[in-house]
Amino acid sequence: MEARDNNVLELRGEALGVINIQSSSEELFQNKTLRPILKLQNDLFIQVFINYAIKQKGAFFELSPDKKMAYIENVIQRDIKFRNSLKGMIIAFFTLEEYAEYIQISSNLNKRMMNMLIERLKSQVQLIEK
Repeated sequence: MEARDNNVLELRGEALGVINIQSSSEELFQNKTLRPILKLQNDLFIQVFINYAIKQKGAFFELSPDKKMAYIENVIQRDIKFRNSLKGMIIAFFTLEEYAEYIQISSNLNKRMMNMLIERLKSQVQLIEK
């Protein structure tokens, strides 16, 4: 398992964001683990969202920019299956140690994960086209 963890860490790269002594454990996890994974998986998240929108009759693509932002947020918050799929794409890149830490505070970290992903997709809405 050590080889897997090393490979995962090498793929993800360095921590992103500010890390200091006052950082909470959740903030540390966010910057050391979540941000690098979200960056690594970014292109895949965009394609997964496009596929989701197409399967939902493509209504997303006809919306105004403001309504697209609301759609992204609503879908990720309300469609449990879709949210769990996205969550799995993130958790798959945890090391065993990170997973052990994650399960201790998963509720708070899940909120952070999804909020970060929502903001990431919203900031790239122009890339989400058929």
